[in-house]
Amino acid sequence: MQFSEIVNLDKFPITDLDFQKSCKSMLDKNGALNLEKFLQPAAIKEIREEGIKNQHLAHYVKNDHNVYLMANDPNYPVSHPRNRPISSSKGCIQDDQIPQNSPLHTLYDSEVFKNFLSYVLGEEALYEFADSLSSINLHFASKGQELGWHFDNSSFATTLLIQKPEDGGVFEYVENVRDAIGGEMNYTAVDRILNNTTKPKKFNLPEGTLALFRGQNALHRVTPTEGERTRILAVFAYNSKPGIAISPETSMIFYGRVG
Repeated sequence: MQFSEIVNLDKFPITDLDFQKSCKSMLDKNGALNLEKFLQPAAIKEIREEGIKNQHLAHYVKNDHNVYLMANDPNYPVSHPRNRPISSSKGCIQDDQIPQNSPLHTLYDSEVFKNFLSYVLGEEALYEFADSLSSINLHFASKGQELGWHFDNSSFATTLLIQKPEDGGVFEYVENVRDAIGGEMNYTAVDRILNNTTKPKKFNLPEGTLALFRGQNALHRVTPTEGERTRILAVFAYNSKPGIAISPETSMIFYGRVG
């Protein structure tokens, strides 16, 4: 499948500088950019069919974590926002389990696409991971599975929604909660969000949406899937420098193996 058969270039002229500037402005302002129906219908269909065919290969994990994705701090009780346990569960197939001729690989490897992302994200260049597992992941969230409240360790995330569930699977976030670089964890604001006192923004996006999101300082989650249709999400992971791989320890936690 050719690049023009994957991306809706009529609606999203990603090589046009004015369009790039408008996307960057929206991401910088809101911390999120959603390009609905970015993928062509035929590409969505092919990726979905690939995913369902290979779903039996998925590594499923369910774990409890705090929102900071760090070891608990013994200076605070378990009920404190710093340590409060949050549940996440999903299945995942990794880069080397996705067919080489998949539209996902064509899009991920495209210099046109990477140049667009680089400009919008304010990066000089983007590079694939050096290991064989991390660059492209396809996530599966079946009935009751969810991605609990957390901050990202990376400065940005790039995702493509491939299949919506019957209900649930809503992306929720509150921007500018903490200052990761400055070391300000803002426990008071986190506590309000976890106690449902602060209401998050919500995105219930259509299939084929390209979403760029800055989750390092924005607390966010995906609500539990409802119904029998699995939520399928493609996650593109890039680095700002070449030759970087995830650690074997992290690989075992997320993938159950090392690539």
